[in-house]
Amino acid sequence: MKGVRMFTLGSWNPLPSQRSFVLAVLLVVSLGEEAVEAAEAGHDIRPNFILMMVDDLGIGDVGCYGNDTIRTPNIDRLAQEGVKLTQHIAAAAVCTPSRAAFMTGRYALRSGLGSRGRAPILLFLGGSGGLPQSEITFAKTLQRQGYSTGIVGKWHLGVSCESRKDHCHHPNWHGFDYFYGLPLTNLNDCKPGEGTDVLGEVQRALWDLTLLAGLAMATLVSLRVCGLLVVRLKVIGLLAALGLLGFGAWYMPFAQVQRWDCIVMRNQEVVQQPMDLSTLTQRLMGEAERFVERNQHKPFLLFLSLAHVHTPLFLSDGFAGKSKHGLYGDNVEEADWMIGRMVDVVGRLGLDQNTLMYFTSDHGGHIETTLGQKGGWNGIYKGGKAMGGWEGGIRVPGVFRWTGRLPAGRVIDEPTSLMDLYPTLVTLAGGQLPQDRVLDGHDLMPLMEGRVRRSKHEFMFHYCGANLNAVRWRPPNSDAIFKAHFFTPNFFPEGAGGCYNTNICRCYGGFITRHHPPLLFDLARDPSEATPLSPDTEPRYAEVLRRVGEAVEAHTRTLAPVPDQLSWDNILWKPWLQPCCGTFPFCACSEGNATTGPLG
Repeated sequence: MKGVRMFTLGSWNPLPSQRSFVLAVLLVVSLGEEAVEAAEAGHDIRPNFILMMVDDLGIGDVGCYGNDTIRTPNIDRLAQEGVKLTQHIAAAAVCTPSRAAFMTGRYALRSGLGSRGRAPILLFLGGSGGLPQSEITFAKTLQRQGYSTGIVGKWHLGVSCESRKDHCHHPNWHGFDYFYGLPLTNLNDCKPGEGTDVLGEVQRALWDLTLLAGLAMATLVSLRVCGLLVVRLKVIGLLAALGLLGFGAWYMPFAQVQRWDCIVMRNQEVVQQPMDLSTLTQRLMGEAERFVERNQHKPFLLFLSLAHVHTPLFLSDGFAGKSKHGLYGDNVEEADWMIGRMVDVVGRLGLDQNTLMYFTSDHGGHIETTLGQKGGWNGIYKGGKAMGGWEGGIRVPGVFRWTGRLPAGRVIDEPTSLMDLYPTLVTLAGGQLPQDRVLDGHDLMPLMEGRVRRSKHEFMFHYCGANLNAVRWRPPNSDAIFKAHFFTPNFFPEGAGGCYNTNICRCYGGFITRHHPPLLFDLARDPSEATPLSPDTEPRYAEVLRRVGEAVEAHTRTLAPVPDQLSWDNILWKPWLQPCCGTFPFCACSEGNATTGPLG
């Protein structure tokens, strides 16, 4: 047959095939011997993962990112021995949505955790909102791959949905075999005398209502007793009921926030209510170290989610007054010590060669501080926590160390995201990425190992709640990094760097200024976002806005409607959902310094 090469026995030379077969057999044997040796030694050849996230840490607070007045030798050592990312970006500038995106590799809006109103985060453990069960976290995927998975520290992605014991949002339902720590977060309410973080204006309104109703009732009773005015008892009763309603609506959820929100859980059991901040660091570090020790002979994932440096600031003995930056600097140095403890346990157990360690912050530092130095420093970058797309709120430290695998001292100045952890971990663990949903992160290993030079993030979308705030574009074959802001928060007082009237910026209504056309910056030339570009100063001005607009349209088409997890109905306190040890509402229990609960 013309054009077809027929196979004949005489045309076959067996020698190359035999050599290939022999080489293949030798390769299989060598790999098999390596696997057998690893098995006999009690080790799995798949890497372990230790992820360490500080809460509210500014990128300018760390030595390896330019701070020369706060001592962070352990974090700096990780950077020296591994890879440092200089454009590592959080998917949101506040806790709950940033952590949801980190866990799932997807923008928080896809999970229903982009706020459309007053509350940008989960506020009560007795609320019904949280990370939906339909989401697939990296922990859940690694758990399916046979990994032991644990989280020690802060969760802040919900607990229950319909009953106190359904735990539908709990870490144990999202792939973590073991959980010890704060199911919510460290609020100012957790430390007496520090004020409140929970809907302060709502509390004041309810208190004012109680006082007004009580004052009106007392006045009418006095007039009636003195015979100066005929007042029906129904009116007095109505005012009394209104006053009691206002007092009850304030007292139960708000006056008891320390008891309701500031607790410690081990798996699904409340073990301390309210929590004791004075011993929290010691207990968290003990739990983290024991998790590594008991899982050292099999692949594991540990997420150490620090309560530091979120306010209220708290310290262990030995750190107070040691830094040059007051209580906040002391907190950063203690957090660095905690990172050092994890590095030490990995070295002590001989796991350096098979453990990928990662350090970051969930978003930028909180700069609206009025009572001394309590918030972070975001370096040269504008803005901070809860300020949408301003760089200071989303650019965070990003350090990876994997001895023998990642090159020591490498610095990568390419856009990367906290969402990139998801595909990176799953791929290294030999798992499969979900095919039934959009993932917004990319595997970082090719970039960190030097196999590629450019990040896969051509466009990045920066949200303020559920509102698209800004878009970053890294044009191919260009050093420019453009960012267009569609709106910006209104700083107060005018000219300040934050929202000092509300203590946290908001991203809707009269709290923002919209920009038509968008404010445009080139972060490569102007990382502080000080001088907006114009058609006169940027030849590609029109092209940039056009490409950004096209990217927004394409991105929007990937979004699907999902239940709003941060609606008022989902975030407000519901007594039947409140985690409790003891008899509700008299919840109280205490845990000693040494934790000896069940192993995970």
